[in-house]
Amino acid sequence: MNRIKQTKTHDEMVSDWMKDPKFKAEYDSLEDEFALFDELIKARRKAGLTQEAVAHRMGTKPPAVARIESGGGKKKHSPSIATLRKYAEAVGCDLKIKLIAKRSR
Repeated sequence: MNRIKQTKTHDEMVSDWMKDPKFKAEYDSLEDEFALFDELIKARRKAGLTQEAVAHRMGTKPPAVARIESGGGKKKHSPSIATLRKYAEAVGCDLKIKLIAKRSR
């Protein structure tokens, strides 16, 4: 009798992968980028807009908005400040960039 393996959730898979020091180091190095893309999506959803609506407001196409929101990590081009400003304007926000001092070690 063949057993069907229970499918893991995304969180369960990440939890397993985080046990690998190399994976954890790479994952942690992308934390700031993930936070940026999470903020973009959160702002769009709060504004009640689709990617298509944001694209229209930005004067671009929906796939461009999808690329902005998905990032792509270190291997792909990050959105420019000008693009982030246009996105912020499209979702009814202001863009604020802030430098935070590192903690003394």
